[in-house]
Order: sequence, then C-alpha cells, then structure tokens
Amino acid sequence: MIRSHVMICGGTGCTASGSKQLQETLAQELEKKGLQDEIKIVQTGCFGLCALGPIMIIYPEGVFYSRVTVDDIPEIVEEHLLKGRIVQRLVHTDEQADQVVTSLAETSFYKIQHRVALRNCGVINPEDIDEYIAMDGYAALQKVLTEMTPDDVIQTLLASGLRGRGGAGFPTGQKWKFARAYDDDQKYVCCNADEGDPGAFMDRSVLEGDPHAVLEAMAIAGYTIGASQGYIYVRAEYPIAVKRLQIAIQQARDYGLLGDNILGTGFKFDIDLRLGAGAFVCGEETALMTSIEGKRGEPRPRPPFPAEKGLFQKPSILNNVETYANIPQIILKGADWFASMGTEKSKGTKVFALGGKIKHTGLVEVPMGTTLRQIVEEVGGGIPGGKKFKAAQTGGPSGGCIPAEYFDIPMDYDNLLAIGSMMGSGGLIVMDEDNCMVDIAKFFLSFTVDESCGKCTPCRIGTRRMLEILEKITDGKATMEDLDNLEELCYYVKANSLCGLGQTAPNPVLSTLRFFRDEYEAHIKEKRCPAGVCKHLLSFEIDPVKCKGCTACARKCPVNCISGAVKQPHVIDKEKCIKCGTCIETCKFGAISKK
Repeated sequence: MIRSHVMICGGTGCTASGSKQLQETLAQELEKKGLQDEIKIVQTGCFGLCALGPIMIIYPEGVFYSRVTVDDIPEIVEEHLLKGRIVQRLVHTDEQADQVVTSLAETSFYKIQHRVALRNCGVINPEDIDEYIAMDGYAALQKVLTEMTPDDVIQTLLASGLRGRGGAGFPTGQKWKFARAYDDDQKYVCCNADEGDPGAFMDRSVLEGDPHAVLEAMAIAGYTIGASQGYIYVRAEYPIAVKRLQIAIQQARDYGLLGDNILGTGFKFDIDLRLGAGAFVCGEETALMTSIEGKRGEPRPRPPFPAEKGLFQKPSILNNVETYANIPQIILKGADWFASMGTEKSKGTKVFALGGKIKHTGLVEVPMGTTLRQIVEEVGGGIPGGKKFKAAQTGGPSGGCIPAEYFDIPMDYDNLLAIGSMMGSGGLIVMDEDNCMVDIAKFFLSFTVDESCGKCTPCRIGTRRMLEILEKITDGKATMEDLDNLEELCYYVKANSLCGLGQTAPNPVLSTLRFFRDEYEAHIKEKRCPAGVCKHLLSFEIDPVKCKGCTACARKCPVNCISGAVKQPHVIDKEKCIKCGTCIETCKFGAISKK
C-alpha cells in the first residue's frame, strides 16, 4: 500500500538542474531499503519556484525540500521516508517571512497567488491521463457535449470576460463567435505554443505540467465552432513539452476523448502537432498558420481575418496555451466564478514568467489587477543586493518598460496600454539601477531585427535603421538630431508595418524615450552612460589613495593595460583597456571604479 508520494519537479528548469537524476537515485535507494511498494515517485510539472530547483515535496506531510542534490537522497530516504524525521537542513527557508516553511503553500511566493491555468502544474503527473481525470479532467468536455449547445459555450465565455492571453487581449468568446458564423466544409482550431519572447516560459510550463487541459479546451473549441481538426504549433526547442503532448494526445485517443464519436456523442475531433523552428514572427497568427501549411512563415494581410479565411483558407481560430488552460475551469465553475477575479475589463488571473533582477525567478499566477509592486516584492522577493527597482519590461520585444513611478500600477490590459506598455504573453523582466535603458531598448530591437521575416519594407529596413541609431547613441557618436530621427522612425514603422511584429517593434524604444529620455540625452550630450553599461562610454580609473600596489589587477588584466611597481599605485592605459571589468572584480580594496 502506498503511504507516501514524493513529488519531483520534471519541468525544464529542474530537469536542467538534475531532477531526472534525483528520480533515478531515489528509485534505487527505495529499492535498497525495500520501500519501493510503499513510496510512489511522481514526476510533476513546474512548481513555480524555479530559482530553488530541483524541488521535492513529500506527501501526506507536504514537506517542501529545495535545491535537492543526488547526494541528499540517501539521507531523505533514511531519515524522512524510513524513520519519519524531516531533514531540516533541506527544508526551504522563506527569507521574506524569516522562517523555515514546511509546505509550499506557506511560502510568501504563493501567498497572493491564485492558480487557475496552473492549477495542476506541480500537482499531477502530466504523463498520466488518469491523474488528470481524477482532477475533474475532461468533465468540462463531457458537460459541453451532453448539456450545452455551441451558442451556450460562446455565451459562457463572453460572460466570463476571458480575453486572449497571448498579448492582444481580444475577447475569446467573440473570436469563437466569429468563426462559428462562417459556414464551410472544414474548420480548424489552432493553438499557439510558439512563445518566442525572451524570458517567457509560461506556455511551456503549462504544456509540461498539464497538457490535457489544452487538449480538452481545444476539443471544446472544435465542438463550438464546428471544427473536426486541431493543430498545436509548438517550437521544437521545447523537447519536454513536445514529448508530453505526444503522450497526452495518444492517451486521449486511446480513451476515446479524441478521434471519432467522442464520448458516444457523434462528435469528431482530433489534434496533431506541428513543430516550429523558432521564428519569432510565427507567433503572429497568420504567419503561424502559413507555417502549419508547410510554407515559409510570413504574415498575410488582414482582412480577411482567420475566422473567415485562416488555415488552408478555411475558418479558423487561434488561441495561446494559457487561454485554453482557463477554459475547462470556466465551463465547470461558471462564468460568474471566473469574472469574480480580476478587474472590470480584465477578468481572471494572469501567469507571469518572472526574470531579471529579482530574488525568486519563476512562474507565478495572480489575479488581474495585482500591482507590479506586489508581484516584485511580495511574490518575487524584491531586488537582490539592496538595489533599487528601476523598471520592468512586459510584453517582450513588443512591449514596453514600466518605470518606478508606476510601481503600484494594477497589472491589467488597459492600464499597461495607457502607459505605452502591454501585457504580452506574460514575460516580466525586472531591472534595477544598474541597467541602462538605452541598452535595454537596443537589446530588444536587435532581437526584432534578427527575427523580422523581411516581407514588408517598414519592418525589414525601418527596424534596422532604428538599431543603427541606437548603436550610434551607445557608442557616443550620436547627435540630438539622431534622437529626433529615431523617434520619427519609430512612429513610421509602427504605422506602416504589415503585421503585429513590425507594428509593435518600436514599443521598447518609445517607452524608454518617454520615461528615460534623460538617459538618452546623457549618452548624446555628455558622452556618458549613467548606469555604467555602455562600454564605449566607460573609463576605468584607479584611485591612487586606495591602491595598495598588490599587482593583482595587473596580473589578471587580459590585455596587460595596467602597470605599476609593487606596493605603488597602479595606472590604467585607457588606449589599451577593453573595459572588460576584470580589474574591478579582482581588486579587494575597492580602488578601481568605472565612470
């Protein structure tokens, strides 16, 4: 009889940290102790606290062990699983609450979270359909097929206020209503699992932790709009997600939940995978559908919109992974339940991938309207090293920066648009005082330039010219006229590009110009980078009073640009200096600074 369940995170982050080896070693130790029939090892999806991985949780106690290594396994088996004594040194310490926590639910990280799309991630084995069914899996599909008409489903989604979580925030029920209105011999349901924003991993984590939720929602969508075929477009760089989707699809077919005559209702619907090669432009709906068709992933002019002529020129809908993950729960619990969360125009919850200058990088899900400050400080644990919050980038290369003056802004679609940013798919990159905002704009724009499909001139040429101006600014070669040209070019590219990638490419530049123009002007007028990031504008100096002449910096310098006698102040040859920063890292006396 099973008396304990050991949950080990099998998401990409923890897998990279060695969670697979933990599972194998744990199985071996349990067999040595004769406990293999009493202890069940469960590989789960992401728990969210990625910075603390690999994570292990033991039930029924709910003890939360973090940063577990293979060497810790024998002690866990001997002490906890055999003798019932918690291994205190491995129990997670919640620094914000200044206490050891014995369960995941007690952590500050989870305190204000409300998991809907992530409800099963870290809870079930994503490769076992029976565990999904035990958590009310496929009950929503059964309800839809036996108790609801397609119009009932659409009205439920409209009443819930669910908006697309891919970035644009278009009402999901409205999109499905449009597609249902068109008559054709074939329609399609598509899922965007491309997720190309730097630092974003929300959709990947849902697919790795709860793939059946997406399959169930897509089947509901097929019934609603009158489609019999679905496609999940997932990037090939997500091998764990792809594997678990393949397993889930086959399991659903074996159980009669995909295929012909689903649940004996006569409804026919199946799902296939299409692997993307990582092109950012294929996150745009028409480019994605073109890629599924086997063609080069380029956007098409709209109208006609996909609801009328989408995949293979047939009526189609496209939603992203997080949007679909909400739908089964809305069907089961009702529109009012979902609408009770969030704000007036942005209902429900939102999943964010927290990254950058923050203590607890990871995956979080909070009600819409939760403030940026709450996400950064209460969930993310604040900025490390005592640094000050400077800005947060949302929406990736298509989004914008939220400066410190808006630290208390409620995070929803309309509030972010009002300050020149956007929700995006959910990437949230936190920056502190050491980040240069001109450099940040250059980073995102260089990404867009590399990812432009080149179909339209404003995006293909315009973004490159914008990047060249930004490079002039960070190199200290720009004039104020260049700054005016940059801003003018931003608005031109925004207004004239063919698809959403080009239309939103200027956003990181425009938002940093709006809130951090003084940094741009410092680069141009003073030839100075206030954050000390842009190498061409830096100079490294040795304070002769603080320098002890230990020669450590001179010995470490890769280009031998530091000279001086032993026990005498040293000097830097600024002509030779490559500004790598090795000297600052080496000096134990704080004698070297960059200006």
